[in-house]
Amino acid sequence: MQTLLRILRFARPLRGVIPIYTALIILATIFSVINLTVLIPLLQILFDQVDVAEYSELPEFALTTDYFKSLFYTKLIALREAKGKMGALYFLCGFIAISVLLANIFRYFSQLILAKVRVRVIRNLRTAAFQSVLNLDLAFFTNFRKGDTISRITTDIQDVEQSVVSSLKVLIKEPFLIIGYLGALVTISLELTVYTLLLIPAAGFGVSLVARRIRKWATKSQESMGRITQTLDETFGGMRVIKAFNAVTTIRKRFQKEVDSYAQENFEIASKSNLSSPISETVGVVVLVIILIIGGRMVLTGPIELTASSFIGFLVIFSQLLNPAKAISVCMSQVSRGIASAKRVFEMMDNRPDIVEVEKPVAPKSLSNGIQFQNVSFNYGHEEVISTINFELRKGETMALIGPSGGGKSTIADLVCRFYDPVKGDIYVDENNLKELSISDWRDMIALVSQEPILFHDTVANNIAFGNPDSSISSIEAAAKSAFAHDFIIELENGYETVIGDRGNKLSGGQKQRITIARALLKDPQLLILDEATSSLDARSEQLVQQALTNLMAGRTTLLIAHRLSTTQHADRILVIDKGKIVEQGTHKVLMEANGLYSQLTRLQSF
Repeated sequence: MQTLLRILRFARPLRGVIPIYTALIILATIFSVINLTVLIPLLQILFDQVDVAEYSELPEFALTTDYFKSLFYTKLIALREAKGKMGALYFLCGFIAISVLLANIFRYFSQLILAKVRVRVIRNLRTAAFQSVLNLDLAFFTNFRKGDTISRITTDIQDVEQSVVSSLKVLIKEPFLIIGYLGALVTISLELTVYTLLLIPAAGFGVSLVARRIRKWATKSQESMGRITQTLDETFGGMRVIKAFNAVTTIRKRFQKEVDSYAQENFEIASKSNLSSPISETVGVVVLVIILIIGGRMVLTGPIELTASSFIGFLVIFSQLLNPAKAISVCMSQVSRGIASAKRVFEMMDNRPDIVEVEKPVAPKSLSNGIQFQNVSFNYGHEEVISTINFELRKGETMALIGPSGGGKSTIADLVCRFYDPVKGDIYVDENNLKELSISDWRDMIALVSQEPILFHDTVANNIAFGNPDSSISSIEAAAKSAFAHDFIIELENGYETVIGDRGNKLSGGQKQRITIARALLKDPQLLILDEATSSLDARSEQLVQQALTNLMAGRTTLLIAHRLSTTQHADRILVIDKGKIVEQGTHKVLMEANGLYSQLTRLQSF
């Protein structure tokens, strides 16, 4: 119930919707009940079972069912006396037709309102889920499968719509119908109505047992769908490697295994879900048999407590009561699956980022002095990656981080961007602790160019202006020219308006990297971080990218991470990182003369 209420919170605002919807449902219920209750006077009039003397005068006004019943009978008898039985029959048939029409009109508009609520719930829920994921730290994306996260935002929320929100009309509308039909049954025979009340708890108990089983299998089903999505993402992203290693059969078997698992879990859900209808229907028939026996005895052998026409009307209304009762029982099993999906979505949304701002963060305007690492240590889980590092990156300085893979170079860059916080020690920007700065304002001052160019399925211009959507085309072109990208861009099919494909797959590695450099140039950052920006390029592409990087680095504070030592020789200072510690530092010349790790790496690359 708590999960269902949380889902409904995403339908806000509901203040103006609920009264209108409730009024429409009540009106639809009233006319639906009238359709059936009119059958009783119809039968009584046709078979002369009405005491004419009892309804010879108009009753005194009162807000009771007896008043309206007496008024209706009085008018109907007067019509029969004036027009005959056929006239009364025509009137009653017309009355029923109009009542059916009005009931369906009110029901239609109530469903429109509910459809609007359903759309609002799913839109707000999906937006909130996506926003919550965007706000999470990089650690979340390291620890959680991407495919499962995508599945929760897409498939799980879709399941919430189909199983929960779509069932709201049943959970809201059908109880009104049940109340209306029960009210009509009470006016006919209270004793018989008591027996009908056996239906709801008896059917509900059986369905509740089924619902618990469905919820269990639904959770497994959604987890399986997450694994399918993950496999698809990995397959489409690594198709070149799959083809090259002739691993199509391996991938197909992996995918088939997940699909089989998903199919089995959905079969279990279907086998449990389909029990709801037979259980409720069987209970309904049992109760109907009991009513036929008891009601038939009251009509045939007992004192005149129930007329034959009233009993027929009772049975007709009771048969209609079974439909909403059955719909609710079936709906509960469907809702169980949606609740399981919603719990997975909320579980993801309830994750809280470890990187949070202080209550009143400082908004940095510029980098005045530099960045200081003071006794900084960092762990990934239980593995120490950086151990008690101290250094200062001064304003306008180019500092290079060199060392074997896995030494902690990229982690230092992540700490500077505050993707993570140190386990021990502090990082200072000028005189402020990095933890005291506004995260968004600090990152506005940084541009990151990584080893793998991150591009989007969009135009060249929009990829360059990513993060700066209000940039003019002239400034975009100026940035592209400084990045040595303008010449190849204008040769594309639509120039700057060319869509470059998923992850920029229509471009070469060097072209993609130059677009990311143009993006950084357009941002005009105060701090530039280059993480292996040329390591995966051929010699010609590296030369062009290096020229673009030279333009980008000019006059900026730069943190340069590289394996190719040729790109770091002109750095103002070089830190050699090994096993999470600074083992050497100095200029290229000083480090070569020291004949330490740096000179060994340089000779190996030269060889």
